[in-house]
Amino acid sequence: MQIINNPPRSAWPKILERPSLASNDLLAVVADVFNAVKRDGDSAIQAYTAKFDKVEVPRIQVTETELNEASTLVNPALKEAINIAKQNIEKFHHAQRTAPVRVETMEGVTCWQEKRPIQKVGVYIPGGSAPLFSTVLMLVVPAVLAGCEEIVLCTPPNLEGKVHPAILYAAQVCGVTKVFKVGGIQAIAGMTFGTETIPQVYKLFGPGNQYVTAAKQLSTTYGTAIDMPAGPSEVLVVIDETAIPSFVAADLLSQAEHGADSQVVLISQSKAMLASVSAELERQIKVLPRKAIAEKALEYARFIFLEKKEDILAMINAYAPEHLIICSKEEAYFSQGVQNAGSVFLGNYTPESAGDYASGTNHTLPTNGYARQYSGVNLDSFMKSMTFQRISSEGLQAIGPAIEIMSKAEGLDAHKNAVTLRLEALKKTTL
Repeated sequence: MQIINNPPRSAWPKILERPSLASNDLLAVVADVFNAVKRDGDSAIQAYTAKFDKVEVPRIQVTETELNEASTLVNPALKEAINIAKQNIEKFHHAQRTAPVRVETMEGVTCWQEKRPIQKVGVYIPGGSAPLFSTVLMLVVPAVLAGCEEIVLCTPPNLEGKVHPAILYAAQVCGVTKVFKVGGIQAIAGMTFGTETIPQVYKLFGPGNQYVTAAKQLSTTYGTAIDMPAGPSEVLVVIDETAIPSFVAADLLSQAEHGADSQVVLISQSKAMLASVSAELERQIKVLPRKAIAEKALEYARFIFLEKKEDILAMINAYAPEHLIICSKEEAYFSQGVQNAGSVFLGNYTPESAGDYASGTNHTLPTNGYARQYSGVNLDSFMKSMTFQRISSEGLQAIGPAIEIMSKAEGLDAHKNAVTLRLEALKKTTL
């Protein structure tokens, strides 16, 4: 692995460039699928499933029998692990509940804020090279806690026209009954417009490949909200001589095996540590079942030597990683100084895999630099904040003149009159 030595800041944008995302050709494909699904509904869904997933699916919705059968196909150890993860995710997201905020901004003027669940949400679960049943927990658990009335889950079928039993088991454990054997662009389009079988939703959640990412972004132009723009997975790891090279290499590979377009970045003030991790990578990758995928991803890897910790912190914030791992005696400096990261993992014994599966934090996180302005999925992602206010007659007499002056200054006389009429009516009642 080539080490980049003390690159000047002017070179950082090029060094930290992500793998390329959507091309014009990709966007054209997404638009075509959307138009077909909007026009033809289920028949278009089935046609694109046959084209992209290479399987005919006569019935799109997973049956109750299939859901119940899945429980018998998942081994007890995995069931127990899923249940442990669900409990931890539930506990962490339940703790994110907040009480209504109520304030009397001035005498007689009371304003408050309450949260309401988004009524209909759609969950996309990738199921291609790796069936991500863990994402079912990450998205459905907070949706249920938030009180969403309808939760729609779409996931691609395998070549036998079935859904991986672990995905169905996780869905059943979380209480989801509307599961559809639909993947990719057509799944996002189906939940955006609704079809004869798939309900329309108000907000879409879930990771996916470049096609899914582009489809989610297109769905926003049709009035559907999305959790965040998300692309290929990524990790940035900061280490010094206190890190354990074999652990670091394992973390890098756990990210690289996600997909050929995943990215790993390793930064250190020690060239020796970078070399040690590189040697460990070569050793560990040889035995990975997903070696070919990881090797392709490592083509985008960056090993960077920086002398100053201030430069390392600046590079973290410039890159804005989805996952940030810090194994350094300067942990406090970096963790307190980081402004842009999806989720942060501290210390040698906090693998990113813990957050991916079972510690309790959510693994649906902003990628491609969007950690600068987006949060990862949390309880509030499934809720809306609504404001309320009540003004007494005394309160309107106190605040009314200010409203009259401001609305008149903006040339909005009807706004002014809405206050003036009330104030005049109050004057008459006090005479």
